[in-house]
Amino acid sequence: MSKLVLGLLAALSFNAIAQENPWMVRVRATNLNWDNGQTSTVQALDVNAKDKTIPEFDITYFFNKNVAAELVLTYPQKVDIRAGTLGNAKLSEVKALPPTLLLQYHFTDFGPLKPYVGAGVNYTRFSSYKNEPGVDTSIDKSSVGLAAQIGADYMLTKNWGINLDVKYINIKTEVYLAGAHVGNLDLSPIATSVGVTYKF
Repeated sequence: MSKLVLGLLAALSFNAIAQENPWMVRVRATNLNWDNGQTSTVQALDVNAKDKTIPEFDITYFFNKNVAAELVLTYPQKVDIRAGTLGNAKLSEVKALPPTLLLQYHFTDFGPLKPYVGAGVNYTRFSSYKNEPGVDTSIDKSSVGLAAQIGADYMLTKNWGINLDVKYINIKTEVYLAGAHVGNLDLSPIATSVGVTYKF
């Protein structure tokens, strides 16, 4: 009986500790390396998005010491659309808001090094689309796709650490010229991030 009581107390203590600090936040710099896959006229013109580095903020909630959910956020980012066959001339620009929700598994057997993997879904909202003079192109207003992730936190103290993270995010859109469909643009970036971790 005493062993059972001790076991229950240990389990309750573990749950209490786990529930004390379920939240983690990160601030990161993220480089978006667009895939720029193309079809039809879009391919013939080599329509592409210009790579860029953006600020990113994410919130992570731990259900237990291993399983967590991460919401990745940023403000709407300007993306330049260019034509490679026209000297990479700018055709248009659009703002993209790409929040991503991931379910993660964190490995806990490596001391201060906390590697993890994740998978989830991305929703990208395109807005403020502007063409250059003489250009009449447009794209879909949104994209929904899958996302995959691998990364690690290295904890310098109980609360503070540094983070390295790589994601593949599936983002595709249809491209139109004067209202007519002329092909697809597969943006699907590899997002490489480095930043600071804070564990509450």
